[in-house]
Amino acid sequence: MPKDVILTYEGLEGLKIELEELSTVKRREVAGRIKEAREFGDISENSEYDDAKNEQAMLETRIAQIEEKIRSAQVVWAEDVSTDVVGVGVTVSVKFEDGKSAKFTIVGSAEAKPPEKLSNESPVGKALMGRKKGEQVTVQLPTGKSRKLKITKIDLGL
Repeated sequence: MPKDVILTYEGLEGLKIELEELSTVKRREVAGRIKEAREFGDISENSEYDDAKNEQAMLETRIAQIEEKIRSAQVVWAEDVSTDVVGVGVTVSVKFEDGKSAKFTIVGSAEAKPPEKLSNESPVGKALMGRKKGEQVTVQLPTGKSRKLKITKIDLGL
C-alpha cells in the first residue's frame, strides 16, 4: 500500500500542471519521434527508434508516478495550518549558532526543493517539526555533525 504523499495546495497544482503537459504535449512529441524513426527503415538496428522508445518508457513511468502521487495526496490547506508550532505548510525563520539566518518552508518530500523548501522528513525539517518560536533545536546532519539553531519566527508559508 503506498504511503500518503503530503502536498501543499500549490504542490498539488504543480503536479497537475506537469501531468497535463506530459500527457499531452510530451506524449505527442515522443510519438512523433517514434513515427519519424520508423520511417528510417529497419527498426532492429535503428538507434533513433531505440532512443525514442526509451524516452517513451521514461515518460510513461513519470506520468504513472505523478498520477500515484496525486491519488495518494494528503493536501495541507492554508486554513488548517497553525503558526503556533512548526508543521508542513509553514515558513520558519531560524538563526544558526554562528549568527547566520535562514528561512525554510516546510513541505512534504514530494515537493521539497532545498534549500528554500525543506521536506518534513529531512534532518532539518524533522528536527523543526512540532517546535515553537524561541526554541533551540539541535539538528543531526548526515555527516555525523550536529548544528544548533533557534526558531525566530513561524509564518504561514502557503
